[in-house]
Order: sequence, then structure tokens, then C-alpha cells
Amino acid sequence: MAYSGGPMTEAMYYVLLALMRPNHGYQLMQAITEVSNGRVNMGPGTLYGVLSRMQKDGLISLAENDGRRKTYEITLEGKQALRTEYDRLKALIHDSWILEEDAGNE
Repeated sequence: MAYSGGPMTEAMYYVLLALMRPNHGYQLMQAITEVSNGRVNMGPGTLYGVLSRMQKDGLISLAENDGRRKTYEITLEGKQALRTEYDRLKALIHDSWILEEDAGNE
């Protein structure tokens, strides 16, 4: 089943962010931890499950397989999906202005 364009899981979002540059599994786990300032620590089980699903959905592709490790890259469809999710998240933050207003009244 292809990606439908609905809200992404946090794992999917960070994997796509990390794949803006081709990476293999261990590098991906490190990049995700770094980009999230240590908030997200993805284990191999979660990472490879997400990679498999996203590859089937056409969001990423295998760039290289030297027999020891596989290097993945984001596809054009993956970049479009990442941009759509980014815009959705920005809209959520924008729509939360009422929290800022409420904080000013406390």
C-alpha cells in the first residue's frame, strides 16, 4: 500500500529528514539523534521497519548495497511528502497562537 499523504509518524519524519543526504542504517540512527537534539533515539528494529515500509511506498530508494551495508536516499516523492508534512506541522504551530495569548494572561 502506497503512502496516502496523511500525517506521518515521528519516525517517518525524522528518517526522511536524515535522508536528505544518502545514509546507511548506523549513520541514520546517529543523524536522527543529532537532528532531534537527543530527543529521538531510534533503535535498529524501528529504523529497519520504517525503512522497509517507506521503500515499498516509494518515499526512499536503495542507493547502494555493497553487501555489508545498504545506503538509502530520499526520492522525489519522499521530498514532496516531507514538504507536505513540514507545512502541516507549521500550520499546527501557527494555529496554536491561542496558547501564547493564554500564557500572557497568567
